[in-house]
Amino acid sequence: MSESWTDHIVGERMALDREFADRVVDSQFSNQEWSLIMTATTFEIERPADSDQAALVANTEQVEHVLAEFDSAASQPAGFGGTGRGDSSDSAGGLFDSIKSAFGLGSDDGGITDAERTAADRLAQEYASELQTKLESNGRWDEVRELAASM
Repeated sequence: MSESWTDHIVGERMALDREFADRVVDSQFSNQEWSLIMTATTFEIERPADSDQAALVANTEQVEHVLAEFDSAASQPAGFGGTGRGDSSDSAGGLFDSIKSAFGLGSDDGGITDAERTAADRLAQEYASELQTKLESNGRWDEVRELAASM
């Protein structure tokens, strides 16, 4: 099994996760939501062979699916798999909506707003930019970029 370039930046990502925590707290997302966003985000190096133009970017195409789950999780009462963030009057609707969604009924996007999509993408792109800066300051960017170019 060959390692990808992302396997070589685990240490930098762990350090950045700690440093980026304040930015997450200041965002509209909870830590749990941010973790889900990051799970659905993949990182790519655009133009890795060009040392002047290479850029680390976040691919957030799959994040939309995670965002759809936020509302249903938020509307479930604490202790029932939810976060307890929702109003208790929403809990029956949240459960009902989750069941409808499981059967393909109900809204197509789970009530996701363009603002939520934009905020998740913006924060993930900020993270990618900070990660590239960290790799550059640690003298590892060229190594990682060249590894990505060879794959």
